[in-house]
Amino acid sequence: MSTIITLSFYRYAKIENPNVLRAQLHEQWFCLGVRGRTYVSREGINAQISVPEEHLDEFKALVRNEFPGIPFKQALEEKGESFKKLHIKVRDKIVADGLDDGSYDVTNVGTHLTAKEFNEAMESEHTVVVDMRNHYECEVGYFDGAYLPAANTFREALPEVKSYLEDKKDKKILLYCTGGIRCEKASAWLKHEGFNDVNQLHGGIISYAHQVKRDELQSHYKGVNFVFDKRVGERVTDDVLSECHQCGAADDTHTNCINPACNLLFIQCKSCQDDYEGCCSLQCRDMLQLPKEQQVQIQNELEKTYPKFLRSRMKVDLKKLRAMYTADTASQGQKRPLPGPMLLI
Repeated sequence: MSTIITLSFYRYAKIENPNVLRAQLHEQWFCLGVRGRTYVSREGINAQISVPEEHLDEFKALVRNEFPGIPFKQALEEKGESFKKLHIKVRDKIVADGLDDGSYDVTNVGTHLTAKEFNEAMESEHTVVVDMRNHYECEVGYFDGAYLPAANTFREALPEVKSYLEDKKDKKILLYCTGGIRCEKASAWLKHEGFNDVNQLHGGIISYAHQVKRDELQSHYKGVNFVFDKRVGERVTDDVLSECHQCGAADDTHTNCINPACNLLFIQCKSCQDDYEGCCSLQCRDMLQLPKEQQVQIQNELEKTYPKFLRSRMKVDLKKLRAMYTADTASQGQKRPLPGPMLLI
């Protein structure tokens, strides 16, 4: 069986006709057995893909023919096929940010730092470290002492981070994210907003972890690096920084509630996974016993208010979920009525 290599890469570049490029890339990549998710826009390309190892060199050559010198970031660990199909989509932006790119210079980015330089900069008391990822990414892994946004999306994280940094314009700002793409935008925007000493971890956490291992550096990043494919996370260190959202046991395994009307992204330990049969609550588990027509009706009602993506990424109401867990534990063995729609979001 062929070894599958998982890669991520991005490049901000002016693309005159994204639809033409999209068709060309799909034809080339499909023939090589490439799978994954790629966004193409007039501002560049952003990709998370998997490719058979025997086609890796040919694939890289094809990409670099369009984007000379583009760096590739390889996964820390391989757990089989990361993606099921090849999806290449044309978008307005390669990262949704809510910014007016015409109002500032998107190429005037912060200083790129290697893992060693990032570690050294963190040691200064005049440094502020900021995580540019979303809440569900931050909760399973982060750099020591970093500011962790409570935002559900990058669009929400930008103003939150700016507000946090407003009285710290004299500080050395260190930004980091998964692979670097969000920091490219964020650093340029912060410089436009009057922050002068803006720096970013080049290649993000993925490159940092490789450099730490290669150069035998101390890892100031602890725990798991959240990734957007079937693996969900890559372990950087053995530290477990989060807990099961249901019972509170130490755990950092993200999963989605298998109830399609919910699809909540949350952390679940193996014991709770067994008890709840992959659902976030007994409420969701019991809903799957309803007639299919009733399930679809509930799902359609939720879709009107909460798009599927936002339903899955909404911050978990831990107080409510834990209260459900406590009630479920207390009522074990008792007959429970079938519920209406889940209200965890």
